[in-house]
Amino acid sequence: MALSEHEQRLLEQMERALYAEDPKFATSLRSNSMARGSRGKAALGVLVVFAGIAVLITGMAMQSTPVGIAGFAVMLVGAFLTYAAFKTPAVAVNETTIAAPKATASKTSFMDRVEDRWRRRQGD
Repeated sequence: MALSEHEQRLLEQMERALYAEDPKFATSLRSNSMARGSRGKAALGVLVVFAGIAVLITGMAMQSTPVGIAGFAVMLVGAFLTYAAFKTPAVAVNETTIAAPKATASKTSFMDRVEDRWRRRQGD
């Protein structure tokens, strides 16, 4: 059942508020929901690799170079699918539309954030 336009706006507002309040928690929730889909893609990739191995062995048994090359290509496609499934998914929430609390984290580098944390610890 599809959400109405009003419900979609409310859901987006709640998502923005959650992300602004606790970005790490919101990102971890989004990563866990994406991980379910990634497991299926990884399993498909492994099955394609096994199919490629079977085609490669068949090509070796038949002494057919084109079949062996096709099996190797299928193995590469399966390996790519498996690799792509384990890459970290990008967060779908657009950070520019979310009001960041105090500072814009996307504009600062990792080292700047580490230095800021270190200064805050030394100040306490």
